[in-house]
Amino acid sequence: MMVRGIRGATTVTANEEKEILSETIVLLNEIVRVNDVDPEQICSVFVTMTPDLDATFPARAIREMAGWELVPLMCSIEIPVKGGLERCIRLMVQVNTEKRQNEIHHVYLNEAKRLRPDLAR
Repeated sequence: MMVRGIRGATTVTANEEKEILSETIVLLNEIVRVNDVDPEQICSVFVTMTPDLDATFPARAIREMAGWELVPLMCSIEIPVKGGLERCIRLMVQVNTEKRQNEIHHVYLNEAKRLRPDLAR
């Protein structure tokens, strides 16, 4: 078994608590679904948001999901690069897995598909 990182990103339309929490759950659920991951396999989840999002902590949504209460979570602000994608939430899910690097599926939703069109489905 080895540790692999699974990247994901999404955007919200407004700096509103409900939408930030909802889109965070949608993104994490999609990462888990396409990679067939169980919370017991998760080492940690690193969450960033762009500086224009400050209505809530997105990790709060993850912590409230069944089975995720003990997964270590960390939130941070994304580096504010001029011209960067706005209202963006990013996840780096570190998982114990037997999968090879090329078997990992990264997830980009909403406007975040523009970040990595080569990886967006």
